[in-house]
Amino acid sequence: MLTENEKYRYSRHLLLDKVGEEGQKKLKAAKVLVIGAGGLGCPVLQYLTGAGVGTIGIIDFDKVDETNLQRQVLFSINDIGTNKALAAKNRLEQLNQYIHFNVYQEKLTTKNALDLFNQYDIVVDGTDNFSTRYLVSDACVKTNKPLVYGSIYKFEGQVSVLNYNNGPSYRCLFPEAPEAGSVPNCSEIGVIGVLPGLIGTKQANEVIKIILQIGEPLSGKLLMYDALQANQFTVDIQRNEEQMKIAQQIDFSSYDYDYFCGIKKSENMKEISAQELKELLAKEDIQVIDVREVHETPKVEALNAINIPLQSVPYNMDKIAKDKKVVVHCQHGVRSMHAIDFLEQNGFDNLINLTGGIVMWEN
Repeated sequence: MLTENEKYRYSRHLLLDKVGEEGQKKLKAAKVLVIGAGGLGCPVLQYLTGAGVGTIGIIDFDKVDETNLQRQVLFSINDIGTNKALAAKNRLEQLNQYIHFNVYQEKLTTKNALDLFNQYDIVVDGTDNFSTRYLVSDACVKTNKPLVYGSIYKFEGQVSVLNYNNGPSYRCLFPEAPEAGSVPNCSEIGVIGVLPGLIGTKQANEVIKIILQIGEPLSGKLLMYDALQANQFTVDIQRNEEQMKIAQQIDFSSYDYDYFCGIKKSENMKEISAQELKELLAKEDIQVIDVREVHETPKVEALNAINIPLQSVPYNMDKIAKDKKVVVHCQHGVRSMHAIDFLEQNGFDNLINLTGGIVMWEN
C-alpha cells in the first residue's frame, strides 16, 4: 500500500497511465541490487531512489577519491575517504526517506554473489572491468535474474538488458574476454564527466521498464551511444546456447574470472612466443592444438594444428598427445590458458601456451 505522503510524493508517476498507483506499488515492492557505486552506479541509484524502488542493495568495497567527483556527482568533498556504498546510502536517504537500503562494503566474489543475487529481483552492473562483468552475468544466469548492463569508454557508452525472458547473456555478447590490458578503464584512459550520467540514467530507465512491464526493454539489443556526435543506435544480440551452457554448468564457486580474462595465469604455465614456436617447429616434432571455433581466422598451415574448440576439450582429450610437447593456441592467448589449466588438472604436464595467440604470428 502507498501512504498518503507517498501518493503525494509520487504524484507525477500516478498521473501517468502506464504507471499509476498500481505501478507505483510495483516499484515500492521491487528489490534491485546495484553492483558498484561509481560512475554508472551513482545515477542509477539516484533515479531508482527518486522513482521509489522500495529496496535497493549497494555493493562496493572502494572508497571515494577526489578524482571521482568529476563524474560521480552523488558524492561531495566531505565523502572523500568514505566507502562508496555507505556514502551513497547516506546521501540517498536524504533524497527519499521511504527507501530501504542494504549496504555491502565488500568486494563481489564467487563466494558471495549467488546468495546476494537471490535476495533481489533485478541486478544492475555498474562495474568497470571484464572479470567482474563475466562474474555478474554468470551469477545472474545461475540465479535467473535479469541483468541491466552498462559500460563507458572515453566518449562512448553501451546499455543492454541481459538474461531476461530467455534473452542472451554477457557471454553471448562477448564469448571471448578481451586481451588483458587491451581495453583500459577510466583511471587509465579518462572519461568525459557527463557520460556515466547519460548511460546510468538509461540503465535506470530499463530497470523501471522491467519492474512496470512497460515499453520494450533492451533485451537482445545493445544500445551504443556516442557523446561526441550525440547519436545512438542499437544492434541485435543473439542468444548463444553454447555460451549459456557454459554459464549454467560452470563450477562457479571455484571459477577464477581474473584468470579467464587473462589478468593472471597459472604460475607453472609454460609459454612460448610466435617466433620461438617457429624455431621449435623447425627442429622438433610437436603437436599444435587450436582451441578456437572452426570459423575463426587466421589459419596457419605451417602449424598443422588440430582444431578442438575450447568447449569440446573435455570430450577430446584422447586426441592430445602426452609423449611430446604440445603448444595450445587461440586468438589472443586467453582461451588457450583456460584449456591448459583444465588439461593440467586432468594429468597433462607437457603443454605450452602461445603468448598473445595466433594474431601474433607473422608470415
